[in-house]
Amino acid sequence: MVIVITATRGSRAEFLERPLGRSLARMSFDPTLQYAVIENNQAGLPAAFNRFIVEEMREHALVFLHDDVWIDDLFFSDRIRAALDTFDVAGVAGNRRLLPGAPAWLFKNDAMEWDSEFLSGVVCHGAQPFGAASVYGPTPAPVQLLDGVLLAARASALLDAGLRFDQRFDFHHYDLDFSRQANAAGLMVGTWPIAVTHTSGGAFGTPAWNRSLALYREKWAAAAPETA
Repeated sequence: MVIVITATRGSRAEFLERPLGRSLARMSFDPTLQYAVIENNQAGLPAAFNRFIVEEMREHALVFLHDDVWIDDLFFSDRIRAALDTFDVAGVAGNRRLLPGAPAWLFKNDAMEWDSEFLSGVVCHGAQPFGAASVYGPTPAPVQLLDGVLLAARASALLDAGLRFDQRFDFHHYDLDFSRQANAAGLMVGTWPIAVTHTSGGAFGTPAWNRSLALYREKWAAAAPETA
């Protein structure tokens, strides 16, 4: 079974009107796709997501998704299974190299210059489904870092590796940290072509994002420089 995990700040009824809720309703014909939603969530996403990395989920594929994402691909569960036949942890966009001090997966420095030569994946953006495509680079591809808009893994792989989301992070940088943990644990991390539209463009440079960046850099300060 492919199980979509998400957290929303509103009620279940409100979630069903959100992009992800409406997308999942559209795919209700698929018996291999289920979802779990944490309603009225006030915790950070890592705390919410970790609730599902448990033995009871061992036989399932888990997809951690933001609730402001439209799933444009009707064959979503097939795409997820294909991705996880190749990679242990998969997403839709990422970076094939790791610059340890880089502030986000797509940037190479604090000036927020894109690390264009090493990027992978496609994510559409817009308020409605089938938004304009942001093409980062060839996909599928092994990567060092993934964008947290979509993170998929077999629960068994995470459990066996002892991998969890770090709850010191709230909404930002948990994806970079999770990617680095996965690579350090010897898991194969990569991008896969899956059609989604994200209604948000990110919160780069906001006070909350800057605080999170400081935590991320502090945690990984002792890590040796790595490249892909």
